[in-house]
Amino acid sequence: MSTQHTPTQPSGSPPNGTPKKTIHFISLGCPKNRVDTEVMLGVSGLSGYELVARPDDASVIVVNTCGFIGEAKEESVDTILEMGRFKESGSCERLVVSGCLSQRYPEQLALEMPEVDHFLGSSDMLKLKDVLASSLEHPAARMMVGNPADYIYRATDPRTLSVARHSAYVKIAEGCNRTCSFCAIPDIRGKQRSRPVDDVVREVEQLVALGTVEVNLVSQDTIAFGRDLEERTDLATLVRRVAEVKGLRWLRIFYLYPEKLSDGLIELLAHHPVVLPYVDMPLQHASTSMLRRMRRGHYAPRLREVVETLRTRVPDLTFRSAFIVGHPGETDADFDELCEFVRWAELDRVVAFRYSHEEGTRSGELADDVPSKVAAARHRKLMTLQRAISKKKLKSMIGRELEVLVEGVSDESEFLLEGRHRGQAPEIDGKVYLANGTAEVGTITKALVTHAADYDLVADLYDADGELPAPPPGARARPSAAQKKRAPVRLRTLG
Repeated sequence: MSTQHTPTQPSGSPPNGTPKKTIHFISLGCPKNRVDTEVMLGVSGLSGYELVARPDDASVIVVNTCGFIGEAKEESVDTILEMGRFKESGSCERLVVSGCLSQRYPEQLALEMPEVDHFLGSSDMLKLKDVLASSLEHPAARMMVGNPADYIYRATDPRTLSVARHSAYVKIAEGCNRTCSFCAIPDIRGKQRSRPVDDVVREVEQLVALGTVEVNLVSQDTIAFGRDLEERTDLATLVRRVAEVKGLRWLRIFYLYPEKLSDGLIELLAHHPVVLPYVDMPLQHASTSMLRRMRRGHYAPRLREVVETLRTRVPDLTFRSAFIVGHPGETDADFDELCEFVRWAELDRVVAFRYSHEEGTRSGELADDVPSKVAAARHRKLMTLQRAISKKKLKSMIGRELEVLVEGVSDESEFLLEGRHRGQAPEIDGKVYLANGTAEVGTITKALVTHAADYDLVADLYDADGELPAPPPGARARPSAAQKKRAPVRLRTLG
């Protein structure tokens, strides 16, 4: 990365008498979108814009949208309309919409949303520079949606971390080559384009130099990393190289696919001190007939084999997955098979989505829809089942000593710190609330679990001597001003 700015600090000082240039970002959807937003944050910083936390203080508002499923599309549209009102009630002069929704429906959005001044696609983050360099008298083009296959993120692209320096997502590839029947991502993001290993390592080195201790590797199909490069490589090679970066403490891998996992990758998950025993693998379903309809390329026995292998070979594994209910053709028997699998697997984290018809997908052409009320009931049943599993697993952690990455002051109380243990990914998993003790934000320290809820834990921090501090008489000392700061970028993540 050529430049990193602290999000809460002005990126440039305007000359005397020149109106301050301010910008507000909202990032919707997945962590991959978050990285794209952070690239645009870097672009805005280099363009002399100050990031502000309130949209009514911004002269430019950018909404980075998600267009994956119906729920995400609705949230994106609602957010755009909400931000459009600040062109009348706030100081907003230009509203910019970027990301997957504008990549997918550029003409329709341009027609129905006259309040939007510029549209950027899913791979047009760097074009924000042209928007910010233009003026109301000499505006940039309204439609700036390009071919998604023309771009791949590089370590030399500007980027500003949106939340905190101690944790970062790193996108290792763009696009996807899969042909899952329900998914429009290959059309929105293009074919798989892996970054060179050296480029990923260079970015991680730069992040660590800025204070990052936790890196989360993401892409659409992470297990396929390197297969498209001229000098073919694989995910295990990349993970090994990244884990060797001096100063990196935690390395987590997202979005694996349930095909053959190499022994090298499993060994890294099991034994490397930096590579966390954390697997995020969206399985989507557990019925062979549904997996066939979804064009997943494998069947139910393979899923059980993967879970058994990872549980057996990776000590203290955290397994996170996602499922779709209500896909066309899903019968009661198919859903029962899914529930039986979830009971058997006892996955640590599960998120379920109700099927959404997506234009241009094979599933969208199927006629045997599941009634919405049935899909909703199945969703509730599956999540109720998983909630009980999650609660039981968390309860079993009471009395355990954990490493916790301290995140800052809790939303629950300004006198309470919160963090995450190795099995909790940023923003999408639960939290560890730290009831006693003090620690600096961004440090990894030891804590003893004392209580458990459905998704979160409560723990006491050990002091420097390895002792549990006695509770203070009354309220604990107030956290520092730095610990109280909130990120000025609004992030909303599905799942």
